[in-house]
Amino acid sequence: MAQYLPIVVLMALAILFGALSFTASRLLAPNRPSAAKEAPYECGIVPTREPPERFPVSFYIVAMLFIMFDIEIIFVYPYAVSRDTLGYYGFWAILAFSAVFFLTFVYEVARGGLDWGPLQRSRAFVAEAAIVSPERTLASTVRRVGTDGRSPVAMPGDEEAA
Repeated sequence: MAQYLPIVVLMALAILFGALSFTASRLLAPNRPSAAKEAPYECGIVPTREPPERFPVSFYIVAMLFIMFDIEIIFVYPYAVSRDTLGYYGFWAILAFSAVFFLTFVYEVARGGLDWGPLQRSRAFVAEAAIVSPERTLASTVRRVGTDGRSPVAMPGDEEAA
């Protein structure tokens, strides 16, 4: 027991120092709360609205996908280094894990979990009919850079080159 005495004394001193520090700061520190001190600080920007109560669940799902991607990279690297020693078992294990990861990623994309911006409403085709005209081709609307002095190459949508 004598060999553990310095550790016990040091732990008791650390706990005593922590308790005394908290007590001293509570008793000696000035306590003058104000609205500016109570407001959340975000890089000097004054918040214009209250923050939302909860993050959307899709945020956490995307975070989990990011962690899974990191884990997959951590698993693939040793397999790539020692592929011969792991053999077919390592190959099938990596393939199974990658398939599960890929399916979860496809599911999240299909759910719209990666669409973070405002919802885009589809526009009616009638409104876009004025923009589209038969006179417009790739040759008339797209400027090809670096083609000066070269023979023209047929691009999709070029009627005059065909």
